[in-house]
Amino acid sequence: MKRIFILLSFICSLSAEVSAESFPLPSAGNQLVGEIQYVESLAGETLLDIARRFDLGYNEITAANPHVDPWLPDEGTRILVPTRFVLPQTPWRDVVVNLSEMRVYYFPAPRNGETPMVITHPIGIGREGGATPVGDFQIVMKIDHPNWTMPEAVYNELLSNGIETPRLIPSGPDNPLGEYAMKLNADGLFIHGTNKPYSIGMRVTLGCLRLYPEDINQLIHQIPKGMAVHIVDQPYKVGKENGVLFIEAHAPIEHDAPNAGGGMTPEVAGVVAGVVESNVGRLSPAQWEYIVALAGRHTGVPTAISRRVVSNN
Repeated sequence: MKRIFILLSFICSLSAEVSAESFPLPSAGNQLVGEIQYVESLAGETLLDIARRFDLGYNEITAANPHVDPWLPDEGTRILVPTRFVLPQTPWRDVVVNLSEMRVYYFPAPRNGETPMVITHPIGIGREGGATPVGDFQIVMKIDHPNWTMPEAVYNELLSNGIETPRLIPSGPDNPLGEYAMKLNADGLFIHGTNKPYSIGMRVTLGCLRLYPEDINQLIHQIPKGMAVHIVDQPYKVGKENGVLFIEAHAPIEHDAPNAGGGMTPEVAGVVAGVVESNVGRLSPAQWEYIVALAGRHTGVPTAISRRVVSNN
C-alpha cells in the first residue's frame, strides 16, 4: 500500500507540473500569458524530455538553460521552464505563427459568455534552403492519415547520392506528416504532425510547420477549415503586464552580415521601437546598452526592463 501511495504521489506531482496549452487572453493594456516554472531533472531525463512534458520546443528549453547539457543534464539540475509568453504583436485573431520563436498561437473566436482564450504550441519550421514563407494564408483542407509525396528535388538529390527510396510515403509510422495535416493555400505548405517529435523547435522541415503528435491531434479538431493563418517573424517582442515592460528575445532565423558601418542592426531597432511605442520615453546611452545586451542573449524568456529603463522626460 505504501508503494502505491508513493507511485500515485509521483504521478500527481508530474501532472501538476505539466504546462497548460491554453490561457485566458490578458486584460486591456497587458500582453503576457503564462508563468515561468522550475523543475529538477530526473535521472536519465534529457532537456528534450522536459520540453515535451511542458509543450515546449528544443529551441525554447535550450535557450532558457544555456549552461545545461541538453542530452545529459545532471540529476537534480534546476531547469527553467519558459512557459511564459509575450503574445505576438499582431491582432489577436485566427492562427498566428511566429517563426523565430518557433511557436503557433490560435485565437479561437469566443462564443457568447465565453472567456477569450489563446492556445499555443511549439513547432518545427523550414530548414535553411527551405525556409517557411512569411505572409497570410488560409487552411483549405484537413487530412486524416495523410500520404506524403516527396518533393521532386529532394527525391532526385537522394537518387544522386545513391539512396533509393519510394517517392510516395503512405500513412503510417514512417510518414513524416504524422497522423494529421492541414493544407494551406500555398504549394506544399502544411501544418502537420511528425514521426520525429524530438525535432520540434528546430529548423528541419521543407517549409512546413511541424507539431508534436498530441498537439496536431488537438488543433485539427479545434481549428476550422477556412481559418486564416498569419505567418510572421518577430524575434523580439515587447509587452506589458500590470504596467511593467517586458522584452522577449529569440535568435533571429537569418543572421545579417556584420554591420561594418556600425549603428543599430534591424533587430535592435525593432526592440528600441517597441520600447518607445510602449511610452517608456527617450533612452540614455546606458539604457541603450542595457537593452541591446539583454536582447542579444536570446533566452526567449520575457524579462522585465522597466526597473532599468525609465523615462528621461
